Amino acid sequence: MKFAKYSFWTAAAYGILVIVPLYFSEQRLSLDYPPPMNHPEYYYSFITVTLVWQMLFVLVALDPTRYRTIMIPCMLEKLALVPTFAILWSRGSFPILWLPLLVIDLGFGVLFFVSYRKIGFTSVAP
Repeated sequence: MKFAKYSFWTAAAYGILVIVPLYFSEQRLSLDYPPPMNHPEYYYSFITVTLVWQMLFVLVALDPTRYRTIMIPCMLEKLALVPTFAILWSRGSFPILWLPLLVIDLGFGVLFFVSYRKIGFTSVAP
């Protein structure tokens, strides 16, 4: 259980540290990666949804045994970038600057899977 707690706390802390500054980066990103954003609502919606996922990681970290089943969508959230980037790469649209983020998310996805397996099927009363 300590492994799962550590994995989810680390993922949540990393995610919060990476996501929160994006709330203040729209203009800079528009300059660095033209064209400027035409629909900032998509940008801010992405950031908000991603931040909510970090709160879910905190919830799982607080009691991994109780929230074991929630680890499944958490794994999917982390591993979903792999096929997405594979498709982008096959089309020649893979942004190489995203490679470290892909590796980090893949790593957290693996940690979440290991956490899920280590906890096993434990019966927990609601």
